[in-house]
Amino acid sequence: MSSSPEPARHRIALNPAAIIVVCAVGLTFLGITILFSASASFKQGPYYYLNKQLVGVVLAAVACFVTSRIDLELARRYIWVVGGVALLGLVLVLIPGLGIEVKGSNRWLGYGGLRLQVSEFAKLALVFCVAHYLATHQTRISEFLRGFLYPLGIILAFAGLIVLEPDFGTAALSFTVGVVLMFLAGARWRHILPAITLAVIAFAVLVMHNPNRLRRFTAFLDVEGNKQNGTYQLYQSLAAFAAGGVEGAGLGQGRQQMNFLPEAHTDFVFAVVGEELGLWFTLGVVAVFALIFIAGLVHLRRAPNLFQYLLVAGCLMLISLQAIINLGVVTGIFPTKGMSLPFISAGLSNLLLMGIMVGIFVNTHRSWSKPGWARSSRGLEEVSA
Repeated sequence: MSSSPEPARHRIALNPAAIIVVCAVGLTFLGITILFSASASFKQGPYYYLNKQLVGVVLAAVACFVTSRIDLELARRYIWVVGGVALLGLVLVLIPGLGIEVKGSNRWLGYGGLRLQVSEFAKLALVFCVAHYLATHQTRISEFLRGFLYPLGIILAFAGLIVLEPDFGTAALSFTVGVVLMFLAGARWRHILPAITLAVIAFAVLVMHNPNRLRRFTAFLDVEGNKQNGTYQLYQSLAAFAAGGVEGAGLGQGRQQMNFLPEAHTDFVFAVVGEELGLWFTLGVVAVFALIFIAGLVHLRRAPNLFQYLLVAGCLMLISLQAIINLGVVTGIFPTKGMSLPFISAGLSNLLLMGIMVGIFVNTHRSWSKPGWARSSRGLEEVSA
């Protein structure tokens, strides 16, 4: 009799949402540690970015808690309001005087020292809108018009405005996640494949007609030969991994953060991890992201309806694909593209988005664990195995 509660406690402790929360907290703590290590080299002051990151972590924790408590099915009533606000934000960043331009891109809205990258939150709004639409019309997914063209129009509305910032990487990520959601909902391959082909062609044309992006791509093909120009960041990033070796140089002992490596605290923070903490720690970071993905897949098996299944799947892809892109760029697998490493990179928008998505995992675990919830849910039909 006394032994029966023990397995129950283990089941609670080892649930996928708890694993994701633990991994997220661990990665966030690593980000804070690296920023603390690098703080001495920042011209804004030794604790400038560290203090901002700590504020971001607190706000992300609040966002996670709030998101974990809301009724997702009730929130569906306001889904198009959320989508409309996100699209409006993407338009506002393009208006001179409203959008904040940094290095030729208009991606931010803010006042004073507070800045939010609108496209970060627009990605999640896209997932909400597409998941809601596909769940509402799941009996017509096989149709060309309602099952393919309409949801594709939603995806292109978001991705198109993000391209205009310009932010090709985030636009490609948003498009990819949206199309994968269509596939998971049951859209036909004969509709999806031509759309993917046209998107790849359009993306290639955009890159060819953008001198800066084209230079990045061509320079990427010869990192050593272009280390003084197009691949300076990548060359310094690879040098950081080489300098770190297996054991690392030690916290605060890396050279790349001393203004050798631009964006060492944001897009290329993983290179600082490699230099200061070494090979095993970087492999550990990759393993943690893999664990988040696996835990998310296990969690998805319990989804009671198509809307929440697609919503959680979209959040999981946003985290996993963004991590893959960042890690690929920093290690030289992909051409240089500014994209934050989830949970670790400095930045309020990145932390808030991650906090909200982790909150969704916790929220769905709580609701899916309630006895009889699937039968009484205001959601649509159960997702078949």
